[in-house]
Amino acid sequence: MAKKKGGEAPVITATPKGYIPTLKKQYKNVIVPTLMKEFGYKSIMQVPRLKKIVINQGVGRAVGEKKLIEVAQEELSVIAGQKAVVTHSKKDISNFKLRKGMPIGVKVTLRGDRMYEFLERLIAIALPRIRDFKGINDKFDGRGNYTLGIDEQIIFPEIDIDKVSKIMGMEISFICSSESDGESYSLLRNFGLPFKNAKKND
Repeated sequence: MAKKKGGEAPVITATPKGYIPTLKKQYKNVIVPTLMKEFGYKSIMQVPRLKKIVINQGVGRAVGEKKLIEVAQEELSVIAGQKAVVTHSKKDISNFKLRKGMPIGVKVTLRGDRMYEFLERLIAIALPRIRDFKGINDKFDGRGNYTLGIDEQIIFPEIDIDKVSKIMGMEISFICSSESDGESYSLLRNFGLPFKNAKKND
């Protein structure tokens, strides 16, 4: 994805015809057979798959600094390779000076090739750039989904640290087809997510 000149919105570029992301091929050729053997599936249709990746970034200070929402939207679009959308508050919260409908963050949902491309960049490039990185925790939500918290957007090489006005974190949620934490854990581990523990029992 390229950026337009003059601070305009990033340009989302299409992938070349016939291109297949590395992790997409890995899933079909390596991960599916591995999981079929590990869990004794009788059909390929039983093998869990990664349905989508949802990236959320809350921008609490946007209530007083609306420019932050624009910056966050542009940065997340560059990171994800897909245009991020603004999220809004669903109700009034007087203690936080929030009114229903006010912008409070940005979000992007990745599926298909862009999902696999982002996952590969996250595993191979972004996570290893975390200072003193020792792996990620393996706490799932009990329904086969996993959310990873990132403290700083600057671990992504798409972000020019010299142009960053505010360090912001984000939550990256991996939505899997399996409702079993153990099966989803094995799926994500085989993709290459660096969990701290080598093995997990469902």
